Amino acid sequence: MFKDDLLKEKRILVTGGGTGLGKEMATHFAKHGAEIFICGRRENVLEETANELKEKYDTKIHYSTLDIRDSKDVDSYIQSIFDTGPLDGLVNNAAGNFISPTKDLSPKGFDAIANIVFHGTFYVTHSVGKRWIEAKHKGSIISILATWVWTGSPYVVPSAMSKTGLHAMTQSLAAEWGHYGIKVNAIAPGPFPTKGAWDRLNPNGADEESLGSTPLGRVGEMNELQNLATFLMADGCDFLTGQTIAIDGAQYLTGGGTFSGLSKLTDDDWANIRNMIRSTNNKDKADRKI
Repeated sequence: MFKDDLLKEKRILVTGGGTGLGKEMATHFAKHGAEIFICGRRENVLEETANELKEKYDTKIHYSTLDIRDSKDVDSYIQSIFDTGPLDGLVNNAAGNFISPTKDLSPKGFDAIANIVFHGTFYVTHSVGKRWIEAKHKGSIISILATWVWTGSPYVVPSAMSKTGLHAMTQSLAAEWGHYGIKVNAIAPGPFPTKGAWDRLNPNGADEESLGSTPLGRVGEMNELQNLATFLMADGCDFLTGQTIAIDGAQYLTGGGTFSGLSKLTDDDWANIRNMIRSTNNKDKADRKI
């Protein structure tokens, strides 16, 4: 779909780039010639992804552990990148989420999501953006949101609230930073199955029950998301800014929020789901270095 060297000489940071959608986008950017920086909390998956991309593509790949909830660590990491040269692109992909009845959420559970999605994304965006402005360097920001920014969604209230805030950030910064040559957009994917997300958002494997259906009758294919992200990151359409673009097979136009179907679950169902999510979280924690 694109020329192989479309992103040549561009330096792009993908947060949460070791797995899932972040890995898929980083892979596509590398395929088209970009120098890639990925960060996240699990060093083993970052290293595996970096090595995989180095073997496949003739471009530079860098990885680093980072907890984006820590603003000082974020700023130090971004400075370390800019010390070697400016970034050209940023993909705010790092996130956290799990399904739960809101009445059962603890403040700690709410903060676990909001601190990553809302606070962490702002920390990274601010740290990169202020350096672009100071250096008079153009750049492109893409944040990975969800269609909940328009509809809301039950059972994922912390994420829906946080991503809606980032939708407002996208619009606000596009207006504020446009005259600096910085374009700010977002992608709102519908159901694109990845192991990390599905273990927390669809742990019982019932796609139709948990996620609803799409008019296209299928989930998204990774190359479709990759193509959209690469288009937004490339030169040639700089007049497109301040937009959140849904790629969901028109799902959000036909339903009342992604997880509306979960209202059918019983208390026992929710207890089983909590146990499955807890098991996934414990495994991830064992993998983390920070």
